[in-house]
Amino acid sequence: MSADAKGGSPEPPRDASAEAIGPQPGGPKLQLGKEIAKGAAWMVLFKILDRTIGLTSMSVLARLLVPGDFGLVALATSIIAVLELLGAFSFDVALIQNPKATRDHYDTAWTFNALFGFVCAAGLVLLAAPASRFYAEPRLAAVMIALAFGQVVGGLENIAIVAFRKDFQFKKEFRFLYAKRLAGAVVTISLAFAIESHWALVAGILTGRVVGVALSYALRPYRPRFSLAARRELFHFSKWLLVNNFLGFLNNRSADFMLGKMAGTSELGVYTLSSAISSLPTSELAAPINRAVFPGYAKMAVDPEGLRRGVLDVLSIIVLIGLPIGAGITAVANPLVRAILGEKWLDAIPIIRVLGIYGALHVLNTNVNYVFLAMGKPRLQTVVSAVHAGVLVAALFAGIRAAGVAGAAWAFLVAVLAVIPVNYLMLSRLLGVRPKDALTRFWRPAAASGVMWLFVEGLRRALPMPGTSLEAAGKLIGCIVFGVTIYAVTVLFFWRLSGRPAGAEQFALERVRSVLRRFVGGRAAP
Repeated sequence: MSADAKGGSPEPPRDASAEAIGPQPGGPKLQLGKEIAKGAAWMVLFKILDRTIGLTSMSVLARLLVPGDFGLVALATSIIAVLELLGAFSFDVALIQNPKATRDHYDTAWTFNALFGFVCAAGLVLLAAPASRFYAEPRLAAVMIALAFGQVVGGLENIAIVAFRKDFQFKKEFRFLYAKRLAGAVVTISLAFAIESHWALVAGILTGRVVGVALSYALRPYRPRFSLAARRELFHFSKWLLVNNFLGFLNNRSADFMLGKMAGTSELGVYTLSSAISSLPTSELAAPINRAVFPGYAKMAVDPEGLRRGVLDVLSIIVLIGLPIGAGITAVANPLVRAILGEKWLDAIPIIRVLGIYGALHVLNTNVNYVFLAMGKPRLQTVVSAVHAGVLVAALFAGIRAAGVAGAAWAFLVAVLAVIPVNYLMLSRLLGVRPKDALTRFWRPAAASGVMWLFVEGLRRALPMPGTSLEAAGKLIGCIVFGVTIYAVTVLFFWRLSGRPAGAEQFALERVRSVLRRFVGGRAAP
């Protein structure tokens, strides 16, 4: 029995090649606010670079491939997501949430991940032919079999990289994630030029998996072993995460299956790229911030009042930046599609307009789930996810039957409007966050985003219709600069009108001033 199991401190790894995981007893106390801010900055930087690579890839691939190619790979990855539910216990979350995790916990988590990888790969091979017949897509079987290799490799990733987040080593995680993303993008674009086939997308996915596993062992000397010693403790916490991941699958992937069956892979391809663009407020802003703040929330869970203030501060920053991004995407959908995707993707414009509103509203929800997990109450997340999944699946079925891919976009908007009040009711009961607390912080970004949308929409309509992708890019850049200026001026006006309260606006101004001082000081230095 380990020392931790007896109630003492975690015992160190026994072999010289392994390193201690997690904060060690007697170490310096973490300055949580500073560490969380630094971690969020690194993760946001990663997402900015990741999205730069993604948009570049998307712009190139959209001109080399056809919508059906994207839809085919999206369908295959959705089937993988179904099989991954067998092992969707989110052991990384359990390890981060548990301050006393020992080597047994890490080795058990790695063992299950490896086993689930092999099981998922076998399932893909067995389902390849039946799925191909069901969707009347002959190419699907070969794609699924090829991606099965990626499941085996991915399951072997070094579990010790969880410590990057748990120990606030986000600079290292940035390097790890960025190298994986860059390797996959280089392979995908290179092959797309050479073969102009969906196999370029498949090769990019597999490359990212292989590079990720290799880097995980290169960056962390810890070497996991096969073990099931901590299975009971892990499953006790993770059983709710399994349910949550199943509900998350319904929320994130049900549209893929319904569109693939009811509308075809071309319509699914339009939806896939539209969703990728429209999810910028959540995938590029909220997701990296949430990834960074969760370890901090877990450490702050013993102080509910401090956690309440921290949650409101983080939500304020997410809303300050996320709402205008979503509103802006809706306003510039036309030149954005013409500049990035090209003329053959014009059907995506109305989809992006609707999903842009969805993305703006969804930023209000994303961080709340991490509060539930940090406080050891994943059941509350399950309740919220169940409500969202129930509304979404019903709305998708009706929407796709009535309007195809446009109906799917409206279904997501209906579902997020239904779940926002449920989320904040749970947050109110858990931490005492009142509606007034949220409205006091959120109204200024919301009002400024509305003003910005009106001005940008007016400018877009006033400018001539672009004839080429280059002209569209110029119009897009002009609208973005104009929109950022209008939003910044308006939100600062509302902030000053409110008496300059402490909050996200003050934090943002301080960060801008700090950057400017460093820049000016660096320029002035001999």
